[in-house]
Amino acid sequence: MMESRKPMAAPPAPPLPPIPTHLKNSQLKLLNGDSGSSPISSSFSNGIHKRTLTTITSASEKFNVSGSTTEEFRTLKLNGHVGFDSLPHQLVRKCTERGFQFNLMCVGETGMGKTTLIESLFNMKLEFHPCNNELKTVELLSRTYDVVEGGIRLKLTIVETAGFGDQLDKDKSAQVIVDFINEQFEKYLKEELKIKRCLDYYDDTRIHACLYFISPTGHGLKALDVVTLQRLAERVNVIPVIAKADTTCKDELIRFKSKILSELRSHNIPIYQFPTDDETVRAINTELNQLVPYAVVGSTDFVKKENGKMVRARRYPWGMVEVENEEHCDFVKLREAVLRTNVDALRERTHRVLYEAYRRERLRAMKFGDGDTGPKMMEAFAQKQREFIDEMANRDTVFRDEFATRVKKKEEEMKRREELLNLRAKKISENFEEELRRIESQMHTLLEEKAKYELKTAGKKAKK
Repeated sequence: MMESRKPMAAPPAPPLPPIPTHLKNSQLKLLNGDSGSSPISSSFSNGIHKRTLTTITSASEKFNVSGSTTEEFRTLKLNGHVGFDSLPHQLVRKCTERGFQFNLMCVGETGMGKTTLIESLFNMKLEFHPCNNELKTVELLSRTYDVVEGGIRLKLTIVETAGFGDQLDKDKSAQVIVDFINEQFEKYLKEELKIKRCLDYYDDTRIHACLYFISPTGHGLKALDVVTLQRLAERVNVIPVIAKADTTCKDELIRFKSKILSELRSHNIPIYQFPTDDETVRAINTELNQLVPYAVVGSTDFVKKENGKMVRARRYPWGMVEVENEEHCDFVKLREAVLRTNVDALRERTHRVLYEAYRRERLRAMKFGDGDTGPKMMEAFAQKQREFIDEMANRDTVFRDEFATRVKKKEEEMKRREELLNLRAKKISENFEEELRRIESQMHTLLEEKAKYELKTAGKKAKK
């Protein structure tokens, strides 16, 4: 994955320089978007062009030829073609060969159609199985796919939250998800702090965007939604969507959107806003921001219309809802916002804003100062690691002691119960023996009386 770079203040990017004559036709087609690439690949390439040219322009404005920094500098005129105008194209080619990575998380209650929507967005079948409502805690399910479109290779990771909102105790539902996101940040931080690191080929698992599915109740956000959105907004780019929008009418949907936005503002929940500082996407992103939260419908079925055209849709007794019809839902706008226009913006904000915030928190927790670098930084990290290992060892000792104490108490309790059972058995045995002696005594008395009776009867017969 392409290593992110530190932001540089720069004026708007100038027009692209003339294409060098020594570049191949295939490279020209790739750069101009004529190789059959989709809008998503074009957005990647456009973003790379813009950032690279901005960086070069900024550097040339800041430094003159002699290396001194002044307000006025002279521009050298080249007598012939040198070739550094191909730098943006070299960067595009390098990034295209390496491929890109995009990690998307879906958060929502069971039955909200998360898997169906993702399958509709990427037009492919996922390997997620429907979850039941019997999970005792939230489970994070992750699948990674290598997809290629228009010669652009994308490593796509989808993370779903199985069992979210199904437990009676919902307090820990949001914490499980936040812990997972922090864990991905922590993995990247550990790789970054290594003496020998290779971030260019690091498998970046940081979540770049989170689609939060809101139940189409029409009554606003639930308490679980508010708590979860507050926690997630600090760690990930949250994009709220109204699931199964075909279950509500258009007027109710407008009121529902307004109520959701009002509640988000009242609870100070900063949902992700698509950037409008770039002139090339300002108009479209302004329009896309006004549609949040997106009312979406997903479907994996294709239905034949009266004109013979096959469309992705959901069929009902009263009619048909077309997924890719903007008059029916916001699916097309969601796909345009997340995949076709702002993939790179989501990745950049994840690295420059969200990850940097997490990194500052962790380094400050490790007692790192702003000037700590090199061996001192590694010593502090090693010290923090030793403290963590010692803490875990102490916890293990405490756990073992508590376990031994509980086992000892249980053994004493079982011993007392055994003594009580033995006393009870002894008493029962004594009562049994006493009852047996009494019965034997009664039988002996009965036999004696029987013998006397028989003897008396025999004497009377003899006299007769």
